[in-house]
Amino acid sequence: MVVSPELQILILVGVILAVAYLGIFPTLRDKALHRLMVIDFTLCALALIVAGGWFWGTGVRFTLLFYETNWVIFTLVSYGIIEIPLFLRFAKAYGIRLDGGDDDRPE
Repeated sequence: MVVSPELQILILVGVILAVAYLGIFPTLRDKALHRLMVIDFTLCALALIVAGGWFWGTGVRFTLLFYETNWVIFTLVSYGIIEIPLFLRFAKAYGIRLDGGDDDRPE
């Protein structure tokens, strides 16, 4: 079975984010925004490294709706589009303030 390059990256991003939101993030004791961002940055870098290993120097073009792009842009955009709803739901479920504030301090 031949899988399109776009689907390969979407599967990669989906697997990385599934591991993050079903395994890594829920098990953290301190679910602070800055800590989640550091882990997420690392996982995004992992996605870029794997995608780069697959597509760097191949000249493969990716279709992003009506726009042709390279693997870097496609990976970053698809990562963001898939992650934003996951993160918002996770933040709401665990009471993570998106402004970086601490809920224990009075306003």
